Amino acid sequence: MADPSAVRRSLRAVRSAGLVRPPSLTTDDERTASRLELFFDLAFVLVVAELAGALREDVSAQSVAVFAGLFATVWWAWVSSTLYANRFDHDDVVFRLYKLASMAAVIGLAATASEATGERPALFAGCQVLLRVVLLLQYARVHRHVAQARPLARTYLLAFTVGGLLWAVSMAVPAPVCFVLWGLAVAVEVLAPLRATAASSDVPLHMEHLPERFALFVILVLGESVAAVAHGLYEAHWTAEAVAVGAVSFVLAAALWWSHFDLAGAGAKRLLAEAGGDRSERAHDVYVFGQLPIALALAGVGAGIQLAVLESGQGDVPLGTRVLLAGGVALYLAAVSVRNSGMATGGSHGWWWPVLAAALAALDLALDLPAVVVVGALTALLVAVIVVGTVQRATGDLEVDPV
Repeated sequence: MADPSAVRRSLRAVRSAGLVRPPSLTTDDERTASRLELFFDLAFVLVVAELAGALREDVSAQSVAVFAGLFATVWWAWVSSTLYANRFDHDDVVFRLYKLASMAAVIGLAATASEATGERPALFAGCQVLLRVVLLLQYARVHRHVAQARPLARTYLLAFTVGGLLWAVSMAVPAPVCFVLWGLAVAVEVLAPLRATAASSDVPLHMEHLPERFALFVILVLGESVAAVAHGLYEAHWTAEAVAVGAVSFVLAAALWWSHFDLAGAGAKRLLAEAGGDRSERAHDVYVFGQLPIALALAGVGAGIQLAVLESGQGDVPLGTRVLLAGGVALYLAAVSVRNSGMATGGSHGWWWPVLAAALAALDLALDLPAVVVVGALTALLVAVIVVGTVQRATGDLEVDPV
């Protein structure tokens, strides 16, 4: 049996070494995404890949809706963890253990994602419950140790308690009632950051860390487009048609990356700084929640690319694949325009041109064309968007901050 005094001495030694420290507000520090956060993101790569794989197997209106709904719940789980770390990541042993426990839960989400609306909804919901439990434990530490953050911590504690209970109850009820509870749970939890903004919280967000984290999530999702080219070429046995579509698809993925990091994402970061620095403002909510349709659109494009490469020798592209490709590009362009225009404090800052490009991308959806033409037209459109934006940037009509 362990000597209680020896245990107490060991705990004191751990604390004196700084391995266990009370949480603190870290938004005044200069910092970037930690290696632990990058490790944590790897689990979400798995979830996005599993959801995209399930979507490719059956591209129908129902499957697209299921994909969007599940993606939104997973995205919100990532955002919830990111918003906590943005303010309170002090990297002690307790924080690391909580983060790794969350990562284990996300791995569970990946393992059940393709069957979340089929045979394993309870397991999917159980992993979501574990994520809420970890967040509640983290905000409880904040409430205890950071007096300045107690009002904000109480807001999040209430929201995630109710949301976690709804996820837990959903494990015991059949479909489709459990899916309604999932939606209610996320809706309740979303009120927490909105409430923090409305109450003009004294606990700021870290305005360098936040755009970087969302940029890394975009990289994560865009990686699926690159992987889709490789998987599509392999499954199509490297036919000439597949190689042609794969090459153009890679350029499409690169154009999406270029447009986001040089223009759309960089412009949003600039607008975020202009809207009020590190305080909670309406623009912060627009920025955070405007990321969802952007990430969803990019994930859909990735799924469509693999199908387009695989179907390259079948003549015209099926409607479902065109919805993922052209619809995804149109949604992406429209979403960045609406988000950035909504964040602007005066005028639209010239974000009319992505909306025009989105309308043109939608035309690509309506036409029965070969895969190389569909992907090629979208690629040319995005190149035009990049050219227009680059010219505006060079002439000073578009102000950006590097992401």
